[in-house]
Amino acid sequence: MYMIGKIIVSSIIIGIVTEIARRFPTYGGIVAALPLVSLLSIIWLHVQGEQTTTLSKFILGVLLGFPASAVLLLITYISLKNSIHLVISICFGIGGWFAFLLIQEVMLKYVAEKM
Repeated sequence: MYMIGKIIVSSIIIGIVTEIARRFPTYGGIVAALPLVSLLSIIWLHVQGEQTTTLSKFILGVLLGFPASAVLLLITYISLKNSIHLVISICFGIGGWFAFLLIQEVMLKYVAEKM
């Protein structure tokens, strides 16, 4: 029952953001840029009784994933501006996201070794 409640609340929030984006694309984008999924996840983890150390590790993971997400969105935006089909644009974005994460991981390991 708890899982169904989480799904319903999360779906309502996503629906509201989508409706805002449909009527006011710029404002919808700004609202969508809020880390809604991250915030919902933090709240649900807290409600489920997770320790602050787990929440901190989760938030660090979100921070580490943020630059790659920005790359995904930038590539998708540029692709769409150049009239590339949405599905292909998203695939390019996901490819850039994955490549960025791989490069980031190698760089973080390199920095950790040098310290």
